[in-house]
Amino acid sequence: MKRAAGKARFLWVDDEMELLKPYMLFLEEKGYITECAGNGHDALEMCRSRVYDIVFLDEQMPGLSGLDTLARLHRLAPHLPVVMVTKSEDEGIMNQAIGKKIADYLIKPVNPHQVLSTIKKLLDKKELVAENAAARYLESRVRLDEAIQSCRKTSDWETVYRELVYWELELEPTNHPAREMVTAQKAEANLLFGRFVRKHYEPWILQRKQHEGSDSPLLSPDLMERAIFPLIDVGEKLFLILIDNFRYDQWAAVRDVVSEWFSCEERLYFSILPTATQYARNSLFSGLMPAEIAKYHPGLWVDESAAEGKNEQEKQLVRELLRRTGREYSFSYHKVNSHQEGEQLLSRFPALRSNDLNIIVFNFIDALSHARADSKMIRELVRDEADYRALTRSWFLGSPLEGILREIANQGYKAIITTDHGTVRVKNGVTVVGDRETSTNLRYKRGKSLSYDPKRVYPCTLPENIGLPSPHISTRYIFAMNYDLLIYPNRWSHYASLYENTFQHGGISLEEMIVPLVTLTAK
Repeated sequence: MKRAAGKARFLWVDDEMELLKPYMLFLEEKGYITECAGNGHDALEMCRSRVYDIVFLDEQMPGLSGLDTLARLHRLAPHLPVVMVTKSEDEGIMNQAIGKKIADYLIKPVNPHQVLSTIKKLLDKKELVAENAAARYLESRVRLDEAIQSCRKTSDWETVYRELVYWELELEPTNHPAREMVTAQKAEANLLFGRFVRKHYEPWILQRKQHEGSDSPLLSPDLMERAIFPLIDVGEKLFLILIDNFRYDQWAAVRDVVSEWFSCEERLYFSILPTATQYARNSLFSGLMPAEIAKYHPGLWVDESAAEGKNEQEKQLVRELLRRTGREYSFSYHKVNSHQEGEQLLSRFPALRSNDLNIIVFNFIDALSHARADSKMIRELVRDEADYRALTRSWFLGSPLEGILREIANQGYKAIITTDHGTVRVKNGVTVVGDRETSTNLRYKRGKSLSYDPKRVYPCTLPENIGLPSPHISTRYIFAMNYDLLIYPNRWSHYASLYENTFQHGGISLEEMIVPLVTLTAK
């Protein structure tokens, strides 16, 4: 999803591809690379796998029309300049094209020098926009540094994280050195955030019921009662859509699409530790900390050492939470692991309308995160956070989730999009020694005999103090911070190189712990 540095690259979409050769040769002489697509569908596929600087789009094509292709291109890559090429000067067509935000238009027959003039104008504009974004960031950089250093409350960290993500996305289309500056600022923020969590996490857990006068953030076990149930209590029919491993920056990458149908009220909440599905999602759906689930519902808690799935009891956990809080909601629970399962759910949408609460869990992002560690192809496709966001957007636009959201909006229902935890790209190996019963996650370890550098992790010697089950009296937990991954000393180099730059979860970072909670109201 990257473009090689140097030459600008264009995509020209026209069903009469043989007529494009003179333009391609002309542009090649000027130092540009031009690729061709014979129809709108091929163009969209090419834009999903490669970055272009400009798309030239024929207005009159069989099949998917130029205007339809334009609309889909804009949703797939909203910052990509599109030049409409048309035989007609029909005012209605041009108004539609301009309304869909074309960057420019050309009337056939097109003179090559007209094309060159358009290119220079758009590339200069793109450069100016990039320079403007970089200049605005540089003006705010010192203030942001000061804000990072002075974070004292959870709300301070939420504000800082929002701003860091904002600048990441603003600078994403550029190659300006400011991008690396933002990356360095976020690394510094994560270093300080890890220290902040080490100091405050245990008090958060002990005081989480004391909302008034407490700096404890909204945590996983309180999400249902404090953010979900109040909407249903006042008569709303609600869809709770949980996308596993869905970071705040990934939400920001699809916000504009969702905003076509909904007004979006954004909040952030904190995932509990470990920021892993077994712990965080079970806590969210049960309204309990993991240790409480194991104590009060031992049949619904699957220990980490067990072979069976760790999230097979989610529907029953929701049912127990409703019973415990005296709510008699009708609800449904659906887990979507494939495109086909999503399409089947979409086809059954009318049957969901009678429920007070419909919970839908999408596992694509989690599957992508794990696949990146195992698949060379995925690792090449998703090399950094920008690629991760771009692939998330491509998935979202082609997934049944988009259709489900459209149906929810058409019916005027409310929805909440959230997640159980985020994920972080790990870079630095940290040695941990444990016995055979020690857990295998790369961002946290649970075991009886753990040896580690206490400066590089958040150690917990009393699991009950942070609401975690303790199968043995000597059970301990440790959590990785920053961009570290926890590796055993045997074959250390092999595993460090295997998992370096992969996306993992379970530990402490802004990306893993501070996650989106977005209330959607149909427009």
